[in-house]
Parts: sequence; structure tokens; C-alpha cells
Amino acid sequence: MLSSSETHLHIFFTDSKMGVDIQGKLRIALGAVKDHASIGKAMIHGHHEGRDFSGIEVAVLRATGHDSGPIDDKHMHEILFLVSDSPGSVHFLAERISRRLGKTRDNLVALKTLSLIHRLLRGGNRCFEQQLRNAHVSGHLQMSTRCFLRNISDPSVSFIHKYAGYLEERIGWVINQAGKLEPAMSQGDLESQCYDEKSIDMVFRKLPKCQVFIDRVLDCSPSNILPSDNLVQAAMSNTLKESFQVYKTYRESVAALVNMFFDLTRAARGLACQILKRASQQSQDLQNFFENCKRIIENKNLDYPVVQIITTDHIMALEQFSTYFGSSHSSSAPPILDRITNSTKLQTTMAGMEGDEKDAGNFSWSPTLFSCSLETKISKVWVVFED
Repeated sequence: MLSSSETHLHIFFTDSKMGVDIQGKLRIALGAVKDHASIGKAMIHGHHEGRDFSGIEVAVLRATGHDSGPIDDKHMHEILFLVSDSPGSVHFLAERISRRLGKTRDNLVALKTLSLIHRLLRGGNRCFEQQLRNAHVSGHLQMSTRCFLRNISDPSVSFIHKYAGYLEERIGWVINQAGKLEPAMSQGDLESQCYDEKSIDMVFRKLPKCQVFIDRVLDCSPSNILPSDNLVQAAMSNTLKESFQVYKTYRESVAALVNMFFDLTRAARGLACQILKRASQQSQDLQNFFENCKRIIENKNLDYPVVQIITTDHIMALEQFSTYFGSSHSSSAPPILDRITNSTKLQTTMAGMEGDEKDAGNFSWSPTLFSCSLETKISKVWVVFED
């Protein structure tokens, strides 16, 4: 039998729970009314204006309803079908998505609208992706979340802002014929054209873009995500899948940059060291990020990559080698090598130190330089090849 105080507590929590349930049901009911009114309005306007695109607007409204469920695949397929059946409709689609995001004050609708953009980027063909990207460049597709700035302290609103930032970066990437993400080519990617070698150009163009992409992924911290947040869970799952692909390119580009390091000019080595310093910090952050996601994101089909940690000692070694070869012809090895005790195997072969700094190209660095699991083995044996 409950005491008087226990009875009051029981009534309080029951009323609170009922209040939450009633509030949630009321929000869903009002949202359904708003969606129904918006759909009816779109149909009427489309009929009076003689537009062929009204079906696209209706499909967008249905896909981004006020309910908490994820986007129904049938709405996705309907949008893609209607767009493919109506040439020139991509800009209209982009405008209606932007309008939906810009007018709503509902967190769920905003997140579903951003998720719709993400799904369209992942679900369309290459021509459709290009048209959607052009719509973004021309201003028809906008992902502004300024209307939510007043509620930035709300964890769900904070995620909306960060997810929108990720999609702003994501739209600059394409899915190639192999099904992998790669940066879209543009005229603005020409800083690396000062390097003649194609492989060098690719590394200096692609690696910084990978780093920006990874930064946007890291912004989407999952610390406040609950298992019941179906929309956030789905958004993070797609984001993680794409981050895995980009990280593979990232890792390969870092290895390529290290291998070509001594073939670069001194100016290019300085840029390379800056890129690698950033990579060192990102490798630590990304490892922690993936570990958090493993605990919080409930998608069991995610195949997390092993993050290779880049230590500051690795970067210091490269910097001292760069300085050493640019200013000295001494036959002794740089002292930084004696301080690296937790890095990977370094194999050095050199044919004399009597030439200019191009002789540094005779050094071969293993692509596994940044693996933290290997033993340090430093060879100080100088091998001189006969002419």
C-alpha cells in the first residue's frame, strides 16, 4: 500500500508522462494537418498554373512530413522518377526543397529535408548529381539553417547545423564509376598545377579536400544521439559510410605524399609538412570519433576502418630531413632519427651525399610510415653504389 507522499509522487509522474504523450500526439496531429494543407495547396496551384512539376512538390512534402519516422523509400523513388520524366525539373526540385527547409520551424522537418538532400545525392545517377550540384552553385538549392540559430543550445538543433555543414561539403563530391566518392573537378582546384607530375598534382589537390571532408564529419559529434532518434541515427549511418570511403583515399594519399616527399621542391615540402601536421591531429580525432560512434550508432552493418595514427615525431622527422637536405651536405644523419622510438620501419639507401638536394630522392619511405603498430628499425648503414 502506498503512503501519502508516494501516492503524490506516483500521480505527479503519471500526469507528467501523460502530459508528454498528449503534447507529442498534439504535435503530430497539428503537423499532419499542416502537411495535408500544404499538399492540397501545391496541387491547387499546380492545376491553376498548368505546371507539370506539382507532383514533385507533393512528393517532397510527403517525404519530409512532421512525423518522426525516416524517409519512406517510396517517396524517394517517386521523386527520382518524376524528375527523370520531366526534363529541366531539377532546379524546381531544388527550389522546393530549399523552400521547405527555409520555412519550417520544426526540428524533425528540417532534419528530414536535409536527409532528403543526402539521399538524393546518394540515390541518383551521375547526371542527376551534376544537375543537383549545379543547382546548389546557382543558388537554387540552399541548405541554410539560420532560422534555428536561436535554439543552438538544443542538441537536436546543434546536430541540424552540423549536418547541414557536412552536406555543404558533401555536395562538392561525386560518386565515380567505381562507386567511390571523389572530389568534383572545378576550376578552383588549380593551385596544385604548379607541380608537373600528375601523381603529385593528385595528392596536393585531393588530400586537402579529404581533410576538409573529414573535418565536417568530425563536427557531427554523436555524443547526444539517442537510440530512439531514428532520423539522426540514419543520417549518421550514411555520413559514416561515406567517411569510410574518403578515409581510405585519405590514407592512400598520405602514404603517397610521404613516398614522394624528397622528390619535391623545398617549397612543396613545406606545404607537405603543413598538410601532414593537420593529418596528425585528424588521425587522433578520427580514431576517437569512430570509437564513440561504435558505442552510440546502432547500425551493426558499419565496417569501421582502422585509423593509422600519425605522431608528431613523424612530422618532426620529415621537417628536419627537409631542412637538412636543403642546407647541408654532411654525411651524418639528422639527429631527429635517434629520437623516433615508436614509429615504423625506415629503410634508407643513398648513393653519396656529394650532389645537390635532388639526391634526396634516393630515399625510400615505406607507405606504412604512419602505422603505430610496427617496431622501429633504423638503418645507419650507408651503401655506395659503383658507377
